[in-house]
Amino acid sequence: MPMGRYFMHLAYNGANFHGWQIQPHDVSVQQTIEDALAMLLRCSTPIVGAGRTDAGVSARHMTAHFDMSDQSKFAQDTKLLVDKLNAIVGRDIAIYNIERVADHAHARFDAKWRTYRYYALTYKSPFFNGLAWKASRNLDFDAMNRAAELLLHTSDFTSFAKLHSDSRTNICNVTHARWHKSEHEGVYYFEITADRFLRNMVRAVVGTLVEVGRGRLSVEGFAQVIRDANRCSAGTSMPAHALYLWNVQY
Repeated sequence: MPMGRYFMHLAYNGANFHGWQIQPHDVSVQQTIEDALAMLLRCSTPIVGAGRTDAGVSARHMTAHFDMSDQSKFAQDTKLLVDKLNAIVGRDIAIYNIERVADHAHARFDAKWRTYRYYALTYKSPFFNGLAWKASRNLDFDAMNRAAELLLHTSDFTSFAKLHSDSRTNICNVTHARWHKSEHEGVYYFEITADRFLRNMVRAVVGTLVEVGRGRLSVEGFAQVIRDANRCSAGTSMPAHALYLWNVQY
């Protein structure tokens, strides 16, 4: 039976999921979508995401691929498939678009750049509960940006990698790393773009930058953390709820 490959563009609130990847005894985004596809296509339909987000992490834009029979009615009407999926997957996942791509296209391996954002709020607000990290008003964002600039000249991110992970290499190419002030007063976000990310890397980077912002670590100290290539030298891992996979570029 002839099969075609499709890219799915979606977003999700990660608060109620144990990450993107299928877990044996927990609810994941991948499993939820695969179950919905199996129901509609009447066959097991694995999906492959552009990356793996940890438990509690959300995505503004995730891309995933899957294969579907050319004989399926949904192959002729992908908008109908989008509508049907959105009716099944629940309120925490939104499927935006499904498009036919080349048979060899790969959501993970063909992705050139991925961008994450980590949101910080410097005042109390009921509207950002569960969406941003409550930060001190006294954080030195200028110092944090001087430290973040060092990431553009770093290739080995071992100090920010989860211990005992299955990554074959800790080498990443970061092209953007900076704290930005949002259009909303008192809201900041750290944006970082790289060709790949290690497990827990962004939250560890942010946690170490926050130490700089608090005055507990100098910019040179941040540079030494990088040189140490030791996770124990870096700061704590920040809470997951304020982290978003912001974009995937091909």
